[in-house]
Amino acid sequence: MPRGAGDNGPHPVDRHVGRRVCEKRISLGYNQSDLGRALGLTFQQIQKYEKGANRISASKLWDIARFFKVDIDYFFQGLADAQPGMAEGDAPAFQHDFPATRHTIEIARLVPALPVRKQKLVLEMVREMAGASGEDD
Repeated sequence: MPRGAGDNGPHPVDRHVGRRVCEKRISLGYNQSDLGRALGLTFQQIQKYEKGANRISASKLWDIARFFKVDIDYFFQGLADAQPGMAEGDAPAFQHDFPATRHTIEIARLVPALPVRKQKLVLEMVREMAGASGEDD
């Protein structure tokens, strides 16, 4: 059975790194085929990397970082410093189940430039549009 299927699924770190690759690729205006050509891979392999279904080797991650002109640590930013042990179930899970699109990336880039009051208004509007219940801040 492939690593991306079944109960285990992709490792959260592989998913996080893949998501960071996807976000950077989209923000720079490249498609999966562009990145694949630059790395000597198919777009399907890039797809698998981005979903975390296939792990990215250290040498490929190095190549991706050079292509994007970022440091390797860029792909690990946002990971918690300390991960809970296997018996600890209290830590929140990674939230990577939503798709990275040009729109979500642009929203994420623009919203921090807004004053806090407007950020809250945007959040309320998006929650209402998505039918999500509001959370206390």
